[in-house]
Amino acid sequence: MNQFTDKLKSAACFAAVFLCATSALAEPVTVTSDGGGLVLTGDVIGYDGEFLQLRTEYGPLTLRYASVTCDGAACPDPDAYVPLVRISGSARMSEVAVPALVEAFGRSRGWQSVLTEIDASHFTVDLVDATDGVQANFAFRVTNTDEGFADLIAFEADMALAVREIRPEEAELALDAGLGDLTSPRQSRIIGLDALVPVVHPALGLDAIALKDVSQVFRDLVDNWADIGGPDLPVQRHLGPVENGQMQFFVDRIVRPDGGTVAKDITRHADLAAVRDAVADVPGSIAMLPFGQTGNTQPLALRDACDFTANPVSTTLKTEDYPLTEPLFLYLPDRRQPQIVRDFLAWLRGPEAQLVVRRAGFVDQGAVPIPLDAQGQRFANAILKAGTDIPLGELQRMVRVLMPRTRLSTSFRFEVGSTRLDAQSRSNMMALGQAIRDGRFDGQSLMLVGFSDGRGAPAPNRELSSARAEAVKRALVAALGTWPEAVTLETEAFGEALPMGCDDTEWGRQMNRRVELWVDQSNP
Repeated sequence: MNQFTDKLKSAACFAAVFLCATSALAEPVTVTSDGGGLVLTGDVIGYDGEFLQLRTEYGPLTLRYASVTCDGAACPDPDAYVPLVRISGSARMSEVAVPALVEAFGRSRGWQSVLTEIDASHFTVDLVDATDGVQANFAFRVTNTDEGFADLIAFEADMALAVREIRPEEAELALDAGLGDLTSPRQSRIIGLDALVPVVHPALGLDAIALKDVSQVFRDLVDNWADIGGPDLPVQRHLGPVENGQMQFFVDRIVRPDGGTVAKDITRHADLAAVRDAVADVPGSIAMLPFGQTGNTQPLALRDACDFTANPVSTTLKTEDYPLTEPLFLYLPDRRQPQIVRDFLAWLRGPEAQLVVRRAGFVDQGAVPIPLDAQGQRFANAILKAGTDIPLGELQRMVRVLMPRTRLSTSFRFEVGSTRLDAQSRSNMMALGQAIRDGRFDGQSLMLVGFSDGRGAPAPNRELSSARAEAVKRALVAALGTWPEAVTLETEAFGEALPMGCDDTEWGRQMNRRVELWVDQSNP
């Protein structure tokens, strides 16, 4: 038992070295190949029990450790090797969701988890086998998305947790550092979904707000609620800290497009709890808060000029029908990961992990059915907005095709101005492929249904929506390699016949350009 305890303490101390100073790694090592034909000097950036990764003057290199001799304080000891995974980034993810996922992953293997606090912003989670001791050490730095990317680029983290997508300048720095293309789907995972929700004081008497009005409020273009249909009260703006990734997502996506600047009189708070309290205390206040953390404020639905309304609920986050949905990202460098990390990443795609995500207060990516009778408003909008371009016969055809089926929350949307699937849709693609591979759709008929925005003539729009559905089908078949005989896959398209948003804004057009997944109700 003393040997077991010593090994646990050793793992915690090893993690503390990485988290607090990384002093050992700062010392270069020299490796010499068997026979002496190759001599390299560099910094150790990883070791997985078999391969050593070095940062050298030639860039990052991976070498089989048994084939070289290593000289230096940072040389790993294979006999004492415990996989160490350094994780840095978003406090919202690292304080609750990811540690809970690590613990559940360990439990799935029969291991215990031991949490050790190092200081206010560092802790470790050891996965411990009762017989064989410590199997892995996950070392966390609780900070923010900016710092998570900075640690990854500086080789001081093995994973970065982010509540926004990586910015172009960050991706360029990572590429220059030899971490690979962090915009590639292969180098990121989405572990769950969150959203930003506009919230106001309950006494304000509003239940919805136009997305463009949210933008104008935080750009200091609206100073009184009466200007946007509310009571005669001055607007008081509140946001979380500048370095908070969700606040950055909001400013990048809603305030800054078209040259907008953030209002100078916004009250910035140290944390989101303070934002929530400020809004609840003062009538006329407005803020942006994460989904599920709105407290006793009044959450607002988002409305557009065509009276389409998106409520912030788990289903609209899963389908990306709510415009301010935010995936929760885990970014990885392009280098060989220890087997325990590869196993953990594969486990994240399973249903057990999604249950943990839900319990942590986020929205999981598991597909849920949306029956036809729960979509009455969508079909009413289709009829009201059809005009003369969409004949009644086309609407009737759409109902005939979809009525025997149930929509699943898995949807596919595209990056603005691109045929590339957006980040959430790429993750949906991998999750759907895994579900099909696992046999969860055996005996069922799947249909990918394409839709377009309303710009242009109906016939070309229908062809474009059909092309999108076929593109998703090809990508799904390619992801699986071999399509299982037990599952039927077909496509259909209805162009602009079922709009989700107003075509006079890019947000609305993006909502409308989509591919939905429907399953035959007769084969549950």
